[in-house]
Amino acid sequence: MTENDDLNITLPEEQQELYEHHRFVVDRGQELLRIDKYVTMKLSGVSRTRIQYAADAGNILVNEKSVKPNYKVKPSDIISVVLPFPPVEIDMTPQNIPIRIEYEDDDVIIVNKEPGLVVHPGKGNYSGTLVNALLYHLKDLPGFNDGTLRPGLVHRIDKDTSVLLVIAKN
Repeated sequence: MTENDDLNITLPEEQQELYEHHRFVVDRGQELLRIDKYVTMKLSGVSRTRIQYAADAGNILVNEKSVKPNYKVKPSDIISVVLPFPPVEIDMTPQNIPIRIEYEDDDVIIVNKEPGLVVHPGKGNYSGTLVNALLYHLKDLPGFNDGTLRPGLVHRIDKDTSVLLVIAKN
């Protein structure tokens, strides 16, 4: 177990990696501003909605007390923020996974997605997905072999759903 001195939270080592930890001391000249706006300005790439959810969950502390998104920051406030599940960079690698190709030409490929096959890599499914299979199958197309292109499937298909997917190749 490790202790995060900034947040006064003790978590097992493996759980420390599941959270982003931030600490700010508000400048003396800071005007009153909603904490969700203030933290959004301080953390580039983090949406205001994500900050509001963190506040609603009690994960934003000001002077060691939980606050809501509409709290107005004051000079010298000490702000601690814990954001769950930081963005994970997923390295998509081609994998020789058998897929049922129903049709293919120079422009499109139609794949029969079998039940049990996850479409996109994501939390808990970093490999063994349809995208990994397509990367392998399309590896000889210009752009795929140098990593500048990747299959960007625009579907919300559940793992256990069987469906025909039309994928643009160019």
